[in-house]
Amino acid sequence: MRKTNIALGVACAVMLAGVAHGQATASMPGAEHHHHDHAPGPGERLGHVSFPTSCAAASQTGMERGVALLHSFGYAEAQMQFTAIAKDDPGCAMAHWGIAMTQYTELWDQPGPDALKLGAAEMAKARSLAAAPATITPREKAYIAALSAFFDPAAKTFQQRADAYEAGMNDLHREFPDDVEGAAFDALAILAATPPNDTSLVHSRQALAILVPLFAAHPDHPGLAHYIIHTCDTPALAPEGLAAAQEYTRIAPSSPHALHMPSHIFARLGMWQEDIDSNLASVAASKKAEAAGEPGAAHQMHADEFLIYAYLQVGEDEKARELTANMRSIGEHMNAMPGMDDMKNAGPFFDNELSAIYPMEMHQWKVAAALTPAPGSPAYEVMDTYWAQGVAAGHLRDAKLAATALANFDQSVKALKSSPYANFAPGIDVKRDEIVGWKAFAEDQPDAAVAALRKAADQQDKLGQEEVDIPAREMLGDLLLLEHKPAEALTAYRVALKESPNRLNGMLSAGDAAEQAGLPEEARAFYKAAAQQTDFGKNSQRPELARAVKLTETPTAGGQ
Repeated sequence: MRKTNIALGVACAVMLAGVAHGQATASMPGAEHHHHDHAPGPGERLGHVSFPTSCAAASQTGMERGVALLHSFGYAEAQMQFTAIAKDDPGCAMAHWGIAMTQYTELWDQPGPDALKLGAAEMAKARSLAAAPATITPREKAYIAALSAFFDPAAKTFQQRADAYEAGMNDLHREFPDDVEGAAFDALAILAATPPNDTSLVHSRQALAILVPLFAAHPDHPGLAHYIIHTCDTPALAPEGLAAAQEYTRIAPSSPHALHMPSHIFARLGMWQEDIDSNLASVAASKKAEAAGEPGAAHQMHADEFLIYAYLQVGEDEKARELTANMRSIGEHMNAMPGMDDMKNAGPFFDNELSAIYPMEMHQWKVAAALTPAPGSPAYEVMDTYWAQGVAAGHLRDAKLAATALANFDQSVKALKSSPYANFAPGIDVKRDEIVGWKAFAEDQPDAAVAALRKAADQQDKLGQEEVDIPAREMLGDLLLLEHKPAEALTAYRVALKESPNRLNGMLSAGDAAEQAGLPEEARAFYKAAAQQTDFGKNSQRPELARAVKLTETPTAGGQ
């Protein structure tokens, strides 16, 4: 889901999720209500922020609500809020800053031409209003200057824009160190400016140095908790994000995205029930938003994405299958909704991703081999379909299909490089190398196959892994098992499970490798963990899980 995750592991799910910001606010149900009172709905809880401005006193509540929405990535709702303030309070420069802020969806994607145009226009209005004598504070001018740098038409690349905005927010934070909102937005700007191929974690450490002490001092702040989770959304840092993950839902329970976000850390740590609970709450909030005619409904797709993956890890295979089968209709429904919503047109991406993940996790290789992209998919959003085909082709020893899958994958990557998301392309190399490896295996070139998958795994160790993914090192272990090298496979599985704890297939395969390597007690330990995690296979028909459960009932897992 975010730019730092792209740099560390390619979170395509959110990266490619377009946000329909360019539509008229008046067309969205609920816009008129927000225009009239600028106040939160009954019982709305988005966390505590403090954002004083020189706007009219009547605008203050709405401004702080808009900032709180920004902190939880409620961009569509925030745009409506700031637009209403700009209409009711024509002299409020910061309302135009707020509208422009909704066009730079940091960690999600890059603004397209329409968003850049709107952002530049709104910042021009903000600067014009700020130029009037004695109408705005130096702190507000600093916010306007920083965001104006991002929307400067002279900037030629996204990285230039992100770097310029980061520099402006760094300056603001230094000049106004007591401004908690400025500090939070500065940390976010640091993360968003991480180059796509930077694996150093330098930006992440800089952001955490700002966020962690402030969160201790301001435990009800939504942005601090949210940005800690994003910063730590990689295996190397995930434990450091657990405290924030456990608090964020308490802070902003009215935000579907806030209810989902803790699962980014729970998934990294293999805390599957917490992951499931987090996303069930997010789905419920999304449905509530839809029923109320408010933005937030489309966040359901991202929550369902994580639910499917978590259900697969606990052996709730039928629940995962049903959600996967329903993703296309949900995506079509979200896209057809009137007005604005975050991620509303991301259905084809989620459909392609999850239609690939489910059969791969279930080892349904013929199903994966027969996949076709979801209707209406942009060319750069179909990589997962061909990735699944390529891996399946290897397992099926179908060299022709593997070659076709690789060619189609390369065409999708070419489209990505010609799209607004071109700087996300480097991380795609992991999946390409996986296809290359399975293609070599299908062509009976085992050494080349192992080399390609080892290369993919080594690269993923540096980049970090996606949350919804098949770990490359686990795939390497699968290949080594097929090559009758159980000891080497076991080594790969041990490392994969360290990076991706409690993955069901990882544990089952590690148990198999340990058995074949003559290590029955280690095999039994893996099988016992898999059995306990899945309620002893109660809701799964996977034969490998049934076998693991059976072997845990015997004194040792003998080498059958």
